[in-house]
Amino acid sequence: MKKLLFDLFPLILFFVAYRVADIYTATAVAMAASVGQWIWLKARGKAIELMHWINLVIILGFGGATLWLRSEVFIMWKPTVLYWLFGSAIAVGLLVFRRNLVQQLMNATGQLELPDAVWQRMAWMWSAFFIIMGCLNLVVAFSGWFSESQWVSFKVFGTTILFVAFVVGVSLYMSRYLSHDSESPSSSTDSKP
Repeated sequence: MKKLLFDLFPLILFFVAYRVADIYTATAVAMAASVGQWIWLKARGKAIELMHWINLVIILGFGGATLWLRSEVFIMWKPTVLYWLFGSAIAVGLLVFRRNLVQQLMNATGQLELPDAVWQRMAWMWSAFFIIMGCLNLVVAFSGWFSESQWVSFKVFGTTILFVAFVVGVSLYMSRYLSHDSESPSSSTDSKP
């Protein structure tokens, strides 16, 4: 829970600053919060995850462009670029490098035993989810059907709810195979769909 709140910290501050001021103030606050997270991790001697680095670079780049050019378009593109980057990285890892980044991230300790076919499906599910989330952000941000305020609410609450629902779904999917592992050692090679 601490990690989730830590990761959501810039997003929460972005939402509060937007409600108090405007999109430019909210962007500056999110940028400062992301830099603050990085400084806090460094000061505590904690490892900075690749996702934090990527998010920091993207928020500073797109946030900087938003503030410098006084155009909210850049900050509205930021989630899509981030999601598409993650989705593409997972797909390229599978197709080009034959590496399953989802398996590497979720099974860093080596204690999560799942069949290779399940890891493959999960990687494709995550890749598709990120690509779809990027497209969904574009619809809410630029279709003209939603206001800027609605986009901010979607960015903070809508995406969080969708992520939680997706993670619950993936966990339920994984649990089918984890429960088989605990019942029978031979079921770890099972590749049921």
